[in-house]
Amino acid sequence: MSNLKKYIVQPDPWADLKEYTAARIALGRTGTAEPLQALLQFRLAHAHARDAVYAVLNQQMLLNELQALHCASFTLQTQAANRSEYLQYPDKGRRLNAKAHDQLGEFNSTGYDVCVVLADGLSATAINNHAIPVLKLLLPLFNKASMSVAPVCIVQEGRVAIGDECGYLLKAKLVVVLIGERPGLSSPDSLGVYLTWRPAPGLTDEARNCISNIRPEGLNYQAAAEKIFFLINEAFRLQLSGVTLKDNGGLIS
Repeated sequence: MSNLKKYIVQPDPWADLKEYTAARIALGRTGTAEPLQALLQFRLAHAHARDAVYAVLNQQMLLNELQALHCASFTLQTQAANRSEYLQYPDKGRRLNAKAHDQLGEFNSTGYDVCVVLADGLSATAINNHAIPVLKLLLPLFNKASMSVAPVCIVQEGRVAIGDECGYLLKAKLVVVLIGERPGLSSPDSLGVYLTWRPAPGLTDEARNCISNIRPEGLNYQAAAEKIFFLINEAFRLQLSGVTLKDNGGLIS
C-alpha cells in the first residue's frame, strides 16, 4: 500500500490560485514527477508555441478586413526572404527589401499623422487573431481626433524596427506597429504594440513605447485601444516617445 500511495497524484495547496493565472502553477505531483496530465498539457503548449513561430500571415483575410474598414494597404516583405533567414539573421527583419522600399518611396506621400504597421513578428497567429479587433476600436478614435492615417502596411518576416522605415518613407509623424510577440507556454498568440514618434531607420528600443500581452486572456481589446490612443495623444502633445513618455503622461524628472 505504501508503494502504491506514492504514485497517487498529490494535490497542490496552491491550486486555488490557478483561478487567477494561466501560468503553469499548482500542477500537483505523482511521486517525484509531474502528473501525466500536466506533462501532456506542457507538451501541447510547447507545440502551440512552435506552431506560432512558424505560422504565416493570413494576408487575404487581413486585406479583406481592411477593405471593409475603408483602409488602403500595402503588402510588403523585409530583407528576410523566408522564415529561416528571419530567425537566423534578425537584422534582415528590420529593413524592407528593395521592392518594398521602392513601393513606399514611389507612393510619394505628402505626409500623415499616423502610420499603422501589421508585422508577423514571432507569432503571425497573434496578428491573424487580434490585429483587426484592435484596429476596429482604434480607427474611430483616430477619425474623431482628425488624425490622418497612412495606408496600412502588412509586413511579412517583420521585426519591431520595420515600422521605423515604413513610417519614415510614408512621412508619418508617428508609427504604430502591431506585432506578434514571442510565444510563451500559455500565450502563443500574444499581440504587442510599439509606438514611435518621428520614425526613422536606425532608432533603437529606448525611442519606443510598448504595450504587451494584448489578447482576450491578457489585456483586452478595449483596454488596449484606450491605452494606445492615450499614449498617441501624449506623444503628439509632448512630441516624443520612448523612455521619457509614461502611461500617466509625465516625464522622467
